[in-house]
Amino acid sequence: MINPIIRIVSIALAGTVVMTSAAVAQVKLPPTLTMTAYDTGTAGFNITVAIGKMMKDKYGTDVRVLPAGNDVARLQPLRTGRAAASGMGSGVYFAQEGVFEFGTKEWGPQAVQTTLTTVDCNAGSLGVAGDIGVKTIADLKGKRVGFVVGSPALNQNTLGVLAFAGLTAKDVKVVEFSSYGAMWKGVVNNDADAAYGTTITGPAKELETSPRGIVWPPTPHDDKAGWARLQKITPFINPHVATCGAGISKDKPIQLSNYPYPIYTVYANQSENDVYMLTKAMIDGYDAYKDGAPGATGMSVKLQTKNWSVPVHKGAVKALKEAGAWTDDQETHNNNLYKRQETLQSAWTEYTKSNPPSEPEKFNEGWMKARKAALAKANMPDSFD
Repeated sequence: MINPIIRIVSIALAGTVVMTSAAVAQVKLPPTLTMTAYDTGTAGFNITVAIGKMMKDKYGTDVRVLPAGNDVARLQPLRTGRAAASGMGSGVYFAQEGVFEFGTKEWGPQAVQTTLTTVDCNAGSLGVAGDIGVKTIADLKGKRVGFVVGSPALNQNTLGVLAFAGLTAKDVKVVEFSSYGAMWKGVVNNDADAAYGTTITGPAKELETSPRGIVWPPTPHDDKAGWARLQKITPFINPHVATCGAGISKDKPIQLSNYPYPIYTVYANQSENDVYMLTKAMIDGYDAYKDGAPGATGMSVKLQTKNWSVPVHKGAVKALKEAGAWTDDQETHNNNLYKRQETLQSAWTEYTKSNPPSEPEKFNEGWMKARKAALAKANMPDSFD
């Protein structure tokens, strides 16, 4: 819901309310709202703060941004109605699918849907130490690749990039770290050779300026077989040309991969009008926050990722249609994704009524089999065979 269950004190977002603007006459937001995001200092957090400042300046709405270290913590306030939206990453796809940390009896597949997302000049892929001679993804065979314990989103993305060259975790030396930052620090300290991240992340810049240097082995967009393997594991990732980031510029672009981040997420049962107003506020107020944080320019309504892996909420569809940023093929694609969510929700209901095992591992094993069968019956793809 847009209105929080409890009134909360906003973080300081200074600004002057422009009561006479045309946008204020059209957009109606509550006095306060909450949004969740990645940790303080991340691109997702910074962009959300910039959006919050715009909402304060333009609409008089106090926005509180709650940083959270994992996908469950980001979604929980939204799930319970204490937040209006969550700035998610690829975890929103895992939540929809009911896999990894969402394959537990406490969660299951979630009816999560999107509003606006951002894809900017950066990309997401495996950053590799420049001193080991790696030029292609295939060259990573036998090399030390970082994985993060308890972070299926990062690890699945890593496996997707490796699959581009036909590699699996068995073809590399897996080095486990406790966090994203520790993993990249491990590459700098020569404890690992590669780590997944966005090209504009601070740790990638640190690696670039270290004695090891950094390279981003490309995922050439004309390699159809490679992309088929990558998208089999990570269907939410698309080809993207990176023109900014560590070791990358407009003069030295690289064909890599990317997915929207942050993905401003809501639940299907949230009010269509509330989500419409929230989305319209972000569209109408774009000029006021696009330069407020790196990556925010990708929030432009003209740059929205089309036909992605999670459906767009009906309220957001209304706002996008009004902005001239919606097509008939998107409508068809979106309706098919609604059906996918319904299929997964029904499968979960049937499974939980079947007296499944209480032991977490066996419970998940049984759910994944039920999930696979339901998707096969509906003739829908499954990326988690």
